[in-house]
Amino acid sequence: MKNNKNKDENSNNNLAIGISLGLLFGLLWDNLALGLALGVAIGSLSKSYKKK
Repeated sequence: MKNNKNKDENSNNNLAIGISLGLLFGLLWDNLALGLALGVAIGSLSKSYKKK
């Protein structure tokens, strides 16, 4: 049961990191909506890569 909780926490951490990076890139590119969308995509992709 601990392993499932640990996996959920890792996926949440990846999503938070992706959103943070998206916010940073959105501010740099002066397009916040695009940056946040890319951040969510990055967070979701990193979650799927870690499963393998």
